[in-house]
Amino acid sequence: MLALALGIVGIPVPDEALLTYSGFLVNSGMLHMIWVMLCAFLGAAFGITASYSIGIRFGLPFLLRYGPKLHISPAKIERAQGWMNKYGNMLLFAGFFVPGLRHMTAYMAGMSRLKLRTFMLYAYAGAFIWSTVFIYVGYMLGEQWLTVKHYVHHYGSAFVLIGAIVALALVSLKVLHTMRKVKASR
Repeated sequence: MLALALGIVGIPVPDEALLTYSGFLVNSGMLHMIWVMLCAFLGAAFGITASYSIGIRFGLPFLLRYGPKLHISPAKIERAQGWMNKYGNMLLFAGFFVPGLRHMTAYMAGMSRLKLRTFMLYAYAGAFIWSTVFIYVGYMLGEQWLTVKHYVHHYGSAFVLIGAIVALALVSLKVLHTMRKVKASR
């Protein structure tokens, strides 16, 4: 529960692997499904609520103070808040299934001052479905979970490297595009 909560806050914890392994342990009879699901939900709910709280308390003041040094203008902050107000509910719900997105949506919801009740409805529903799906996947894989773990461990670094190269290429293209726009406006 604690590891999952820390993973949701942003500490590098392999959340999905933790959940699927827990499902495997349920399948093998070492853990009980109800307790695993309850702990997973509570860990995810606590983690996303902590992120939301951090976003409320520190997010906007931090961005307003240090954002210009990071090339984040008040106009960009305002646009991001408008975007969060428009799509934030669904991002909170579905964001659990996208690593990285689940970490940022709660901070953004806090910075945007999304009502706590609305936050809880969408974030907790997403936390429940996300944790249940991955526990169930681990449960259904059973002994095959060890085979999947082997392939992920063996080929995982290649996927991370490819992902980093793609991300670097996308960032480079965005920077080049922005630089061209600035030159053209001069």
